[in-house]
Amino acid sequence: MKLAEKETAPRRKTGRPLSFDRDVALEQAMLTFWRHGYETTSIVDLTTAMGITAPSLYTAFGDKKQLFLESARRYAGDPEAITEMLDQAGTSCDGARAMLISAVTAFTSDATPKGCLLASATASGSSASADVQRAIADIREGITARLRARITRDVETGILPADINVAAVAGMVMAIIQGMSVLARDGMDRPELHAIVERTLQAWPVCRK
Repeated sequence: MKLAEKETAPRRKTGRPLSFDRDVALEQAMLTFWRHGYETTSIVDLTTAMGITAPSLYTAFGDKKQLFLESARRYAGDPEAITEMLDQAGTSCDGARAMLISAVTAFTSDATPKGCLLASATASGSSASADVQRAIADIREGITARLRARITRDVETGILPADINVAAVAGMVMAIIQGMSVLARDGMDRPELHAIVERTLQAWPVCRK
């Protein structure tokens, strides 16, 4: 936002300060959506997990949809961190391996629900609003675009052959991540998922451990 816009924008009413830790409450909301999905998570589920009242939820986060979207962004993390991780990887294959291993670790942690919040959030039905589904798709597409860019760099530097289908290779990684989320929710353990990661990377055009 430009300085001039800041000066002319109407001031937002501050109101009373929150009586709870907003960051802690958001973390609990994220875990609740992660565990139950968007559609089946009720306001009562959220307020119980967050330890706040419904009026406090609406004041701090807007409504259930806005709270979910903020939870999804928190779950996905800083997009630039993904870019940095891929840039620092020796090759795009190394970056893909790091993404896949990180996903396995997150999907099978004892400290969080199994699987992926982005995959499970709207899996319980199709009644989630179109903008919620679009927001989830946008997050996934952003991650995919960063992986495609890293693969393209390897093509341009000669690490990968010029005739590979960059979109298909990046799509394969994302499909495996989403599939492993479902398998983790079904109870597949970490070693079995790691085996899937290594088998997947055998299909990479050029990938060395």
